[in-house]
Amino acid sequence: MQIELILLILSTLFFASILAGKAGSRFGVPALLLFLGVGMLFGSDGLGIHFDNIKLAQMIGTVALSAILFSGGLDTKVGDIKPVLGPGITLATLGVLITAVATGVILYFLLDHHLGVSLMGCLLLASTMSSTDSASVFSILRGRGLNLKHNLRPTLELESGANDPMAYVLVLTFISLVQQGGNPHWGSAVLMLVTQLAVGAVAGWLFGKAMVWVVNKINIDNVALYPILVLAGSFFVFAATYYMQGNSYLAVYIAGLVVGNSKFVHRRSTRNFFDGITWLAQLSMFLTLGLLVNPSELKEVLVPGLVISFVMIFVTRPLSVFLSLAPFRKYTLRDRLFVSWVGLRGAVPIIFAITCRAAGLPHSELMFNIVFLCTLVSLVVQGTTLPLMAHWLGVSEPPEDTSRTASTDFDIDFPEEIKSSSHEIEITENMLSEGAHLMDLRLPEKTLAIMVKRGENYFVPTGKTLLHPGDRLMVLSDNQQAMDDTLQRIGAILPEDAPEPRKRPWYSVFFDDSE
Repeated sequence: MQIELILLILSTLFFASILAGKAGSRFGVPALLLFLGVGMLFGSDGLGIHFDNIKLAQMIGTVALSAILFSGGLDTKVGDIKPVLGPGITLATLGVLITAVATGVILYFLLDHHLGVSLMGCLLLASTMSSTDSASVFSILRGRGLNLKHNLRPTLELESGANDPMAYVLVLTFISLVQQGGNPHWGSAVLMLVTQLAVGAVAGWLFGKAMVWVVNKINIDNVALYPILVLAGSFFVFAATYYMQGNSYLAVYIAGLVVGNSKFVHRRSTRNFFDGITWLAQLSMFLTLGLLVNPSELKEVLVPGLVISFVMIFVTRPLSVFLSLAPFRKYTLRDRLFVSWVGLRGAVPIIFAITCRAAGLPHSELMFNIVFLCTLVSLVVQGTTLPLMAHWLGVSEPPEDTSRTASTDFDIDFPEEIKSSSHEIEITENMLSEGAHLMDLRLPEKTLAIMVKRGENYFVPTGKTLLHPGDRLMVLSDNQQAMDDTLQRIGAILPEDAPEPRKRPWYSVFFDDSE
């Protein structure tokens, strides 16, 4: 194919996916599900794009997942996850193991007689789907802006970011056992598990510290290269840990945690850069996986796929959650039920299934189709109903009225170390009734008026500056309560107060989610 044709196809796929994601967000449909759908629509059973390069799909998935995990760690505050380290790590290790074993045993009784899959093959299939998908969880929880009680959100994000390594080790172990003909060497398997996790954790921490040191010490004239330097560092962590016989997925997530919770230059621009990289990685990964599958082949696994999805959603996932969280009394029954429901499958199980296909294992194509179908069911059933379940179970609460809001007109953000709160105020006629000078607003002490936007022009004001209706004023204050009282007294309109069209999820047709 000519490069121009390839670029035309790729740009069309990306454009169609972005439009589908924008349209789907209005109805509460996960964008990742729509990315998969666009890939399937343009695939060989749809508009005719033929793609069956397993190695290329595996490479794209691995690179994308590496960037997603690093970005997930970069955006996670250690202060948020400290209270949930115990339950999060337990869910990410013991929970994955319980899910894999329980699901594998159930699958053996379901598939052995109908599809001829061995016990080891069933355990391998279950292992590919044993972890929750970080891309799906991060995207849905953060994209929907769900505000959950009892530290549920950091618990779920820690679990999804940290449980891929455990699932990956189980997949590698059972691939080895299947290739050996089912003669298990459990001692070597356990040793490999412990070694991979230990080396991955240490390597991730050390490399993360080294990345922070390099970024702060190196002097690059072009500041736009700093985020690229961090991206290159994340790929280095992933690759280097692999050659150290450690778990690359765990290492890159921990490195992201270390970097994200350290002080380094151009921190804000780096985070914004990785936000874009994460969406690009998710879009590329899900599009590729959608192109790889042939929907016509899913018919033969429709019944077993739906049964397996039912088993994982309603049996083995709740079983693993309740057993893993049993020692942690702070989680209520409703909390555990919601955590059970957020057992989202996504790209990671499909990538693991591609690994099985690349290894040439028996029934690998059958496993791939089953995993793909189960992922679709999970995103449709669980992904679209998360807000509804949170509302039903009473674990959601209204978004916090945070005072540290990003400026919409000034594009200014302040480091987290600065405890002052910033506000962007729209000047109205009523606010100028006692005088049109800035000093007439009688702002509280320890408040600084930073900048005014008038039309398309910006300038730094003084106390004698004449304000006009429609001006935008940015202020910074150390006295939050006094600032709130002043804003209420003068009837200030903040950009975040402006009403926006509400995005109604699909279930609002049947249920009132106005609370």
